[in-house]
Amino acid sequence: MSLSFTDSITVQSRARALVPLCVGAGAYLFFLYIGDTLLQDSDSFWQIKIGQWILDHHALPYTDFYSFTRPGQPWISTSWLSQILYAITYSQWGWAGPVVLTALAIAASVAIFAYLLEAHLEIPRAVLFAMLAVLLSLHHILARPHILALPVMIAWVGVLMNAADRKAAPSWVWLPLMSLWANLHGGFVLGLALIGPMALEAIWTLDQLKQIRLLARWFVFGVAAMAAACVTPYGWRTLLGATNILNLGELLSVISEWMPANFASFSAFEGALLGLIAIGLFRGLTLSPPRILLILLFTWMGLTHVRSIEAFAFLVPLVLAKPLGERSPLQHLAGGTESPAARYVTVMGALMIAAAAWTSTSIYMSHHRFTFTMDQTPVAAVDLLQQRKAQRIFNAYQFGGYLISRDIPVFVDGRAELYGEKFVMDFFKAIEVKKLDNLTRLLEEHKIDATLLVADSPAAQVLDHIKGWKRLYGDDIAVIHVREDAPGADTPAEP
Repeated sequence: MSLSFTDSITVQSRARALVPLCVGAGAYLFFLYIGDTLLQDSDSFWQIKIGQWILDHHALPYTDFYSFTRPGQPWISTSWLSQILYAITYSQWGWAGPVVLTALAIAASVAIFAYLLEAHLEIPRAVLFAMLAVLLSLHHILARPHILALPVMIAWVGVLMNAADRKAAPSWVWLPLMSLWANLHGGFVLGLALIGPMALEAIWTLDQLKQIRLLARWFVFGVAAMAAACVTPYGWRTLLGATNILNLGELLSVISEWMPANFASFSAFEGALLGLIAIGLFRGLTLSPPRILLILLFTWMGLTHVRSIEAFAFLVPLVLAKPLGERSPLQHLAGGTESPAARYVTVMGALMIAAAAWTSTSIYMSHHRFTFTMDQTPVAAVDLLQQRKAQRIFNAYQFGGYLISRDIPVFVDGRAELYGEKFVMDFFKAIEVKKLDNLTRLLEEHKIDATLLVADSPAAQVLDHIKGWKRLYGDDIAVIHVREDAPGADTPAEP
């Protein structure tokens, strides 16, 4: 029996409604399967440790208590809510907890992204953009707070872009998104910064009187959004804490995720930039100056810091969706009011997708044990240091998180904003031994009694030849040096 035109429209509209959920479920299962790749950054260790501390003490940190170089110095955690979530899941399920939580956040991000694009683009193109966004972001998809904040970022920008497209101001109903973002991750400052360009897009083609009225409404919304960003346990200090990382100057050029994009060899980001140019030329897109400004902003962010490539990947398509849709008009489905039966089908479809994802998770986790990447976890070396009761360890930057997880005070770790530009730059110069004086000065100045360095680092090689220091232990991951006059220095440990 053939379907009537109205029934056909209803079926198609229900199918469209389930597409974002299906795409999100696919992303979840994919990242669950490659879950070990999410555990490659030692910052995950101290993020979880701080979350555990918050839960144990029912308080938030205001000073540092994990290093011996900055004890008592002011420091706040702008990712406290993410840290709690990671700590809870880790305590319940080990590393499987953070992996599943991260995969769920990616799934939510992809689903929201596809849903927003669907308003303007055909399903195949919306899905393609979602897949490309994930591909571009792979290098920075890790079990860390910025991923938990990713779906909130996409939803927030979607709200702003939707309001700008309608030549209206965003509804205050969405302000809790900003509060949630501010408690999850310090990247919420980007959401505040985007209010201005979005407001310009909203007023661009209006007459002067309407421009003034609408701009005033956007201004009030911006003030309210800034107030919403302060709805955290730290209040207005959240704004200062989130911007401290941007004031690290030269240091940002040596921390891997803050380095500029490198085009020495072809990369997915390079391909995306060329594709963006090609789309503009092929489609003959004419964009408003505010949209051009937004695309240039996201491109500049991706070029300046590789960690910002995910913002480029997910936000540029949201800016381009409406112009692209107008060039290739989507045949919008119509057909009157949805029946209760149609809504029932949607809900049942969503529940079936969720049940399938949960079943797949349970089956996979029953025979797979997620583990952290070995080159970030110098287990044997740290065991030896604890046996020797080393107190002041000059540690490699990437070992800081693991040491914190073992309750060992660190020289330095991933909280660069705590240590400051000069301190961390001195540390990196010492590690690279650009000047021998830098290394020996830091060892003496901080009364270091042992070093824990990456096996192939220049400093580890040089310490083999510096008078007063002796290699005690070495393996493929880490090397330990101690002072020659230290107890036990004459008996090297077996790797």
